[in-house]
Amino acid sequence: MIDIKNLSIQFTGENLFENVNIKISRHDKIALVGSNGTGKSTLLKLIFGIEQPETGIIQKQKGIRIGYLPQDINSFKGQTLFDEVKTSLQDIQTLEEQESIVLSALNDLSISEEDRNELIDELGEIHQRKEELDFYSTNSKIEKILIGLGFKEKDFSRMTDEFSGGWQMRIQMAKILLADNDLILMDEPTNHLDIDSLEWLISYLQSTTSALIIVSHDRHFVTSVTNKTLEIYNKQINFYSGNYLQYLKFKDEREIQLISLQKQQEKKVKELERFIERFRYKATKAKQVQSRIKQLEKIEIVEILEEEKKVELHFPSPTMSGIIPVELIDITHSFNDIAVLKNINLQIERGDKIAIVGPNGAGKTTLTKIIANKLHPTSGKIIYGNNTIISYYEQEVADSINPDFDLIDALEDVNSEIPIGRIRTILGSFLFSGDDVFKKIKVLSGGEKSRIALARLLLTKSNFIILDEPTNHLDFASKEILQKALIEFSGTIMIVSHDIDFLKPIVNKVFELRNNSIKIFLGGIENYLIKKQELDRKIEVEEKENQTEKSRKDQKRIEAELRQKRYVATKEIKTKIEKLENEISKLELEKIEIENQLADPKIFSNPQIAKNTNSLYEKVKSDLENKYEIWSSLSNQLEEIEKQFK
Repeated sequence: MIDIKNLSIQFTGENLFENVNIKISRHDKIALVGSNGTGKSTLLKLIFGIEQPETGIIQKQKGIRIGYLPQDINSFKGQTLFDEVKTSLQDIQTLEEQESIVLSALNDLSISEEDRNELIDELGEIHQRKEELDFYSTNSKIEKILIGLGFKEKDFSRMTDEFSGGWQMRIQMAKILLADNDLILMDEPTNHLDIDSLEWLISYLQSTTSALIIVSHDRHFVTSVTNKTLEIYNKQINFYSGNYLQYLKFKDEREIQLISLQKQQEKKVKELERFIERFRYKATKAKQVQSRIKQLEKIEIVEILEEEKKVELHFPSPTMSGIIPVELIDITHSFNDIAVLKNINLQIERGDKIAIVGPNGAGKTTLTKIIANKLHPTSGKIIYGNNTIISYYEQEVADSINPDFDLIDALEDVNSEIPIGRIRTILGSFLFSGDDVFKKIKVLSGGEKSRIALARLLLTKSNFIILDEPTNHLDFASKEILQKALIEFSGTIMIVSHDIDFLKPIVNKVFELRNNSIKIFLGGIENYLIKKQELDRKIEVEEKENQTEKSRKDQKRIEAELRQKRYVATKEIKTKIEKLENEISKLELEKIEIENQLADPKIFSNPQIAKNTNSLYEKVKSDLENKYEIWSSLSNQLEEIEKQFK
């Protein structure tokens, strides 16, 4: 389907990858992995065609349809959500336009019978194509995808201009999933999803026949969806048949082999260098020395990339809080008279490590801000226990850092007792190395600022840490560093996240926010997902019971649409037939009346009257025969048109 030959591309004067040769086949489901900056996003852009290689070619199967979800969010404007998503179905839209043109032409009474028959044939072909494309289930498909991605039915008629960035990404994703692409390219698709929509997307992609290439730092997601791994490593791109977990096993084995090979090579180099140094000035050994020098020059140094090295970081030991660090009593919060939380009652225990989950808009961030005392509830009471010290992380918290600080200043500002070496280690673990540490906060991107805010968190002395989507801008290595630090942290943790793999080893409770209320699940995130699946199955059974009724309604809707289209297509011709039938009826009565007159012997007593009556009779008969012929032709045309709507 895609054949990449001898592909190379440069960035800032250096090759990202060189002489790449890979094939992507139909139905491949691929995780594209590699350290930050190795060119994953660039490769997706090359395959899609918005960037061109320095050398080499990318051959694509003729007529291939490719959908591309970039990290940069597009903004959609000017249409309702439903209509915007429907624009991705180009074939459907074209057929609807063609059908409208044909129906309009059929209503023109001046067209010839030959042209009308051609239009009827074209209408039949359009309806056949609509059947092949499953046209009549299009709306239900759009509804299914939009609801799966977290939209509500009331959102369908909203203008796309009204939706924020994360929802704009979901609109684009809905269009890509609906478009029946042969290949789907996704660059960090899970960043703006909640757990509900993430699990739905996993299920959808598992069942799709489209090929996939996915860049994602969500291990649970890529492991669930992909069955092959494409790795960018040391300027090369290589395939591994197996999912991401199997690739990680290979990667660990490769690292062990590289370390062993590096040690052997270092030993060999030292031996050669010692020999050269020892006998460099002995004439009798000159030949052997030159031989050793050539051997040394030919050795290709084995390098272990800096990103592959492991870094260990830990939170400082916090002061112990009271047994109940935070208690919420009848907390209610509303925005513009719209309730988000209603009568929430919670006791958070010391040492709890809690995941906050639920659909977007359920109030997860609102709850954490209330607990962190960043937002005052509309009503209710918060009680903080003895020695409760809270640190709160959200992506926007980075905006509060002094913009004139460099990265080292930003960390020293939190804890001035930390040595500079440890500060550099922490910055390196969050992808800041070399001269990057002297960058000013004001020149950083949003993602870089978020990573700095997380790095500052590792220096906190708090005993209650609240994190709102901490993993969105982290690669696998940085996530693992933060994850291990949170596992070892002896205080209390609350995390808003949809990253299941990140949460698994950390949390011991799950708080689910839904419909303005909270439900507590004891046990980790896996236990929650099992319970949720059981509940979803129960709901599915109930939905199936209602499916028959919905199907009947859908059928009635489809029939109503067909009746309307049949009415439009046949209105003029039926009017013409009805008018013709009235004329025929009058002529038939007139014919019978004349026949009765001709049956009267008295009429022949006057030759002129008899002649006129005979002439009138012949004319009525002729008119009647003509109208019968026209009626028969129109009736046949009507029958052909109506066949297209059966």
